[in-house]
Amino acid sequence: MPTVIVDGREIEIGADERLNCIEAARRAGAEIPHYCWHPGLSVVASCRMCLIEVGSRDAETGKTSMVPKLVPACQTPAKDGTVIVTESSKVQESRARVEEALLIDHPVDCPICDKAGECLLQDYHFEHGQAERRADIHPFTSRKRDVGPTVSLFVDRCIMCTRCVRFTREVAGTGELMVSSRGAKEEIDIFPGYPLDNKLSGNVVDLCPVGALGDKDFLYQQRVWFLKREDGVCGGCSAGCSIHTEHNQDTIYRLKPRENQHVNKWWICDEGRYGWHHLHDPSRLVEPKRQHNGGAEPVEWADLIAPLRNDLASAVADGGRLAVAVSPMLTVEEAWMLCSVARSIDPQALLAVGFVPTSGEDESFPGGFTIRSEKCPNRVGVEHVIAAFDPTVPRWETLLDAVESGSCTAAWISAAYPPAGNRPASDAPSWIDATTAARFDTLRCLIVQDLFASPLADRADWLLPAAGFAERSGTWVNHAQWAQSFERAIRAPSGVWPEGRLLWNMLGRHRLYDPAVIRREAAAASSALAALAEDLPPIGLDLRLQQLATS
Repeated sequence: MPTVIVDGREIEIGADERLNCIEAARRAGAEIPHYCWHPGLSVVASCRMCLIEVGSRDAETGKTSMVPKLVPACQTPAKDGTVIVTESSKVQESRARVEEALLIDHPVDCPICDKAGECLLQDYHFEHGQAERRADIHPFTSRKRDVGPTVSLFVDRCIMCTRCVRFTREVAGTGELMVSSRGAKEEIDIFPGYPLDNKLSGNVVDLCPVGALGDKDFLYQQRVWFLKREDGVCGGCSAGCSIHTEHNQDTIYRLKPRENQHVNKWWICDEGRYGWHHLHDPSRLVEPKRQHNGGAEPVEWADLIAPLRNDLASAVADGGRLAVAVSPMLTVEEAWMLCSVARSIDPQALLAVGFVPTSGEDESFPGGFTIRSEKCPNRVGVEHVIAAFDPTVPRWETLLDAVESGSCTAAWISAAYPPAGNRPASDAPSWIDATTAARFDTLRCLIVQDLFASPLADRADWLLPAAGFAERSGTWVNHAQWAQSFERAIRAPSGVWPEGRLLWNMLGRHRLYDPAVIRREAAAASSALAALAEDLPPIGLDLRLQQLATS
């Protein structure tokens, strides 16, 4: 195996791996500071922060010969016999000089900068910079430039790493950003008449190592050291992008991409990034209600389980049948419990995949990122669950026909759909129109579980509030059979029981809801979900590998 020596420590790398010295050093536990390099972008070696000493060791004699000058680690390949020195006095002096050069004209406005607490310039200065500043600190005016609907540019904070420029050209393929002027006067700017308005624009804020690019949605909302972070999965489409949900006191402030080379690499789209605001919409349903004596009356969750089951059982007596729409917004565990509850009430219950929201066509970008037209995270997982109960896997249209024909006399419709297009619930059309909702008028009992009011919710005998994507725990399976488990980031609003908690109690389970217990039960009963028997790694796993292994 090829061997690389990092600060005297030997590490092995794959024979076919193509690593630079930054990546090789990480294998050895050494972090080489850098600004301009990013693994998902082209290499420009412009910041010079990653300069290191490099040499080679002769395999036969063991003699090491070093390159006389410092070289950029981002641009230098690591191969068999490469010797890397990351902490010599020569390297340390170089880093201190780079930091000094960057700070000569950089505004020292850390107390008001949104990047404070996660700024590489700030961190590197404390770790690698000089103890004293030799240049005079002169007054400055921080120039703020509007470059697009989601991003603001603070010109004076820019260190010209050009990550943002390369992203718009190489990943988004839109090329709105450029470098204007030359030398000491060069700046990042947009081309005249072409604002930064692509569907991946928010990623440039994540890429910026300093506070030059600010997210308008997050700007001045919260200091980053107050935020708590949970690993999650975006519920905006069937891509299943891995994300970090950053929150404080049960309020989400931003979503950021979580690296996952199997799903989204390093990016998320703006639709997913800003698709959390509906969770805090004041028009959300927050208490269960039951139609009684011509009006909707609030009920307590603990008091509704028995009467809800009784109403369903009465509605399917004497040859009736229960129809259940299993929403693709539910987790695998919630879907499994919903099907189990339905079959415990009616052994012949019709279990169908709930309404699948779609918008346009799949949209792919040059960097390999794709926004899926299917606007739900778990259609595939729900199909696997239903297949364990009914191999035909009925669809939403089948359920509608069964209800309208009268063959089903009761229905449980799980929904939990967010407003389309990240719009406020009051401005967005409902996922179901009045004409379709009218097809449920003949039912003896209708249960609707949703985030917001709708024409169908208005007809419900039982109206149950649903949980949002960041308020539930469980597993989602994306369009490509990649399964990811996650924990809730925030608690649901007061008065809301997430679907998992309700269904867990309806199954007569004791103690607190535990998705892992249900996940193992589903894995034992379904060959398609067999891989879920064990705890999933943070990045998830491919269900198809287990299916192939057992076929």
